[in-house]
Amino acid sequence: MLSFESDYNNGAHPAVLQRLVETNGETTGTYGFDSYSQHAREKIAACCMTDSADVHLLTGGTQTNAIVIDAMLRSYEAVLCPETAHINTHEAGAVEACGHKVIGLPHRNGCLDAETLEQWMLRFEQDESRDHVAQPGMVYISFPTELGTLYSLSQLEALYGVCRQHGLQLFVDGARMGYGLMAEGCDVTLPLLAKRCDAFYIGGTKVGALCGEAVVFTHGNTPKSFFSCIKRHGALLAKGRLTGVQMDALFTDGLYLSIARHAIDMARRLREVLTAAGFPFAAQSPTNQQFVVLPNDVMQRLAQKVQFICWEPFDDRHTVCRFVTSWATTDDDIDQLADILTHL
Repeated sequence: MLSFESDYNNGAHPAVLQRLVETNGETTGTYGFDSYSQHAREKIAACCMTDSADVHLLTGGTQTNAIVIDAMLRSYEAVLCPETAHINTHEAGAVEACGHKVIGLPHRNGCLDAETLEQWMLRFEQDESRDHVAQPGMVYISFPTELGTLYSLSQLEALYGVCRQHGLQLFVDGARMGYGLMAEGCDVTLPLLAKRCDAFYIGGTKVGALCGEAVVFTHGNTPKSFFSCIKRHGALLAKGRLTGVQMDALFTDGLYLSIARHAIDMARRLREVLTAAGFPFAAQSPTNQQFVVLPNDVMQRLAQKVQFICWEPFDDRHTVCRFVTSWATTDDDIDQLADILTHL
């Protein structure tokens, strides 16, 4: 069946898989103390163009969010985020399970405005009962957002400014980082991002790897005993080379951004096909996620031939549906979808 369900329902990009096969017979160090993991960390740090970048390799997004947040916050601290944030909606309470309350704030197309954060913090600081509640210690955002939208550089600067003013740390979920960086109109780069947050991660699982996320602490601010924290969460791979080889491959010869650029090109064609079919969009996404509003009867007929996600109800007769492109999406896939829509 034709699939636009997600960007992680295929295997690894052929170049990544090839490196896994080529290195399979080698004996290496364990727990990430191998040459491939080291090369990956060096290449990622170089892309951030900062001497203070400290890179750690993990395997999955929810795992990464829970570990980083738990390590960066004190036991009584909470994390603020947009209401649509992944940690607030689709991670089964993983952050709360570590003891940190997640507080969702109003958003604009998936983005948290600096003004919204400022107003919330002022209300909190003026509350005489503030010592009786979870103390805000961090702001979590995603780049791109869960709705496929982007923060501009000026928005990030404003948000980080509010965080610094109120003693909050800013953590950026980059599970789909590549698609944000390659999106049309994006004025954010890894070096610019590194200067405007306290930590972020570069997702590999959704951008061509079998698994792998690279956490970057940006200002020499790695939490004490972070390695031990990873171990305590059961996330320390004995065969750390599994993520090391993949991330090393992704950050060799620009493969990571090349994969993302291809998916963006396919998403542009996908958007054109859906627009030509007469369907409106719930959000204007320049990334590889497209949120289209389908009549329920059309959605049901289309689902018999195409895989996609029924995201949320739009009204009684329409549903917001998510279509996603990836390294594996081809022009032929888009052409097939266009033909199917023509004959529904």
